[in-house]
Amino acid sequence: MQTVQQALRAAQFYTDGIDYQLLQLPRGAVMAAAGVVAEIGEPFCALLVDKDEVSLIISVEAYEHFAGRLKNAVPSDHPYRLLTVDVVLDSALVGFMAALTPALAQAGISVIPLGAYSRDHLLIPAHHIEIALATLKQLQSSC
Repeated sequence: MQTVQQALRAAQFYTDGIDYQLLQLPRGAVMAAAGVVAEIGEPFCALLVDKDEVSLIISVEAYEHFAGRLKNAVPSDHPYRLLTVDVVLDSALVGFMAALTPALAQAGISVIPLGAYSRDHLLIPAHHIEIALATLKQLQSSC
């Protein structure tokens, strides 16, 4: 069984250098948002639907292109950068994100965590991405 320390030591942290927009849409906009996701064809985007809203994460460039189809979107105040934690995580691993977030919080960096099937991603305010990368690499070296 994989431990948090093993996963942290094996992880690579990187950003794709793209600015992302976090959008809030009303629940009824799920089809419009899904259509945008289907057309983007980029390596990262995310669509989350819950009982209250639709959340969409797409590049700022894609948002500018598709803004006409996302008329009721409420964009975040600032762009985000994607920080990928590139290590395959065992689905039974407990505490991995809990190991990362205190260091980022202590550095004053807000985080929106996103989990894919086998890896984690963090949305970081774009102006904090370099500090976030340095913070996580420092955490990794102390492991």
